[in-house]
Order: sequence, then structure tokens, then C-alpha cells
Amino acid sequence: MSLRLSADGPTLFDQGVPERRGQPRYNGDCGPKSRPGDNAAPHDALLALDIETVVDTELLPADWGEKFPKTAWHKIVAISVVEAGIHRDPSNGTEEFHIRSCRSGGEAGWSEERLLRAFWKHFEAGRFRVVTWNGQGFDIPTLLLRSMRHGIATPAWYRRGTRWAGYGYRYAVDWHADVMQSMADFGASSKLTLDEGAAVIGLPGKLGEHGSRVAELVEAGEIGRVRNYCETDTLNLVVLYFRWSYLTGRISAEAHDRAVSDLISYLAKEGLVRPHFARFLDAWTLASKDCPAFVGSTARRRCMADTIGMLKSGTDATCD
Repeated sequence: MSLRLSADGPTLFDQGVPERRGQPRYNGDCGPKSRPGDNAAPHDALLALDIETVVDTELLPADWGEKFPKTAWHKIVAISVVEAGIHRDPSNGTEEFHIRSCRSGGEAGWSEERLLRAFWKHFEAGRFRVVTWNGQGFDIPTLLLRSMRHGIATPAWYRRGTRWAGYGYRYAVDWHADVMQSMADFGASSKLTLDEGAAVIGLPGKLGEHGSRVAELVEAGEIGRVRNYCETDTLNLVVLYFRWSYLTGRISAEAHDRAVSDLISYLAKEGLVRPHFARFLDAWTLASKDCPAFVGSTARRRCMADTIGMLKSGTDATCD
């Protein structure tokens, strides 16, 4: 399948994106292939994932009413991710995360089938730890069932892993970290929406958009707005994952703050040509006054506003 470059640069699911150069590549076209030799190889990148959907009217029963449709009855119109490299300290097993990109797959005019084929090709080519919000309940089942509808094989999802852990194992957070489920102790306590989770740590949340409006926006030809909204969801998600990783001891306070600083730097740069990133960063800066974005020393707690000011002045903004 030929994956074209969009007008504003490589699409996320293009294998030539700058963030992926130098990373391992593998042959595979979403056919019945797998890589048994590295099924248990450590993941080298995060894939913080979100999808947007509309109802598939061909499948929705006429008498279904106003109930939320089952996952197979959702047609995918956008797939967005934040990708971040994972670096491990062999001395203590802790990790560091380095932002590579935040993008939506394909282009605005792509069909669901084309989006899915490109996504799984991208997924097959990497060694990702998947990060979602309610991904076990919605995003992943929808991706898999809609792939099944279009006759697309997803062997990397099912065949990678070991006898004890893999993408399909509910509690295997090293493979698929559903942050909503983890924060709710897998049903032992109440579950938060993404907006509610974002508010807990001073993130801007959905910036006035909502998934219930996706069908209306698609009908109006505003798929670009849907893709932007999906990307801001992944930004909230990845920062929630950074904070959860710090909470659980996966990363240190310094590593958390460097990851957040790295994301701020990325948003400040990309926001010059992608306005929804600039809006997200502005809203995050305001929200962080009540709940600091950083978790380290007092100096680091003041670092977000300082970081943005340093970026604007061209100064090194690393938060150490």
C-alpha cells in the first residue's frame, strides 16, 4: 500500500516520518505474519492512542433506540497517537520517555479500511507499549472488530507476548496500559472520564469539544476538526500516563519532569503551525497554576511558565 505525505508533512502512519528514522523496521503488510523471535522483546516506544467514531448505520439495529451502540457498530473516522521513545536505566529498571510526535493517521479523506490497514502496518513495524483511556472497553475492541469487518489481519496484537503477558492480558500494563482502568484499580473504585482525570492533575481536558459531536462535525465536512480533537485527547492521555508512571514508581520525579518539559517544547514548536496545539498549551499553562505540571522540587513546580518563556526567547528549556 502506498502511503502519501500530507501537505504539512509526513502522516503518522508513513514509515518515513522523521521521528521513526533510525528505528527498527520490519517487513509486513498486515498479513498473517508475526515475529516469533522477538515476541517478548522489550518495548521501545509508547503509543498513546485514541479513536473517534460515528455510528455504522448499516449495522445498527432499527430498534436499538438511544442506547450507546456496541463496539462493532462504530465506524472509525480518526486514529490519533502520541509516540514517545522509552529508555531504560539497566541499573534500577526505571524508564524515561522522550516525545517523538503527536499525529493523526492517514489523511482527512481516507476511508475506514485504509486508516485501519495503515495503522496496523505502523503497529506491526514497531515494538509499542499501548496506552489508552478505556481502551480495553472501547478503542481496542473497536479497532479489532472493524478490522475483522474489513478482512484485515492483526497478528501483532494477538501473537506478540509470552505465556504470561501480552496485549490481550487485562493486567499486563507493560503491554497495554489502560490508564482509566488502572486508576480505578480495575473496577474496585469508581472510573473517571478523560475530562475528569485530566482535571485531577491540572490538564485542560477536551477544550470544549466532545465525542457526541463527532457525527455532526463529520456530516458538516469538518473532519480536520475531529482529528484535532482526537489529538488533544491523546495529549491529555500521555500526560496522565506520565503522572501514573511516577505514582507507580516506573519513572522518577526527574524523569517525569523531563518528559513533561519535552512535551511542552514539542507543543510550543508545533503550535506555530498547528493552532490546536498552541491552544492546548495555553490552557494547560493556566490550569497548572492550581495543580503544577511538575512533581519535583519547588523550582520544578514553577518550571512550566518558565519553560515556555525560555522557549520564546530561544533559551534551552530543559527542566533539570
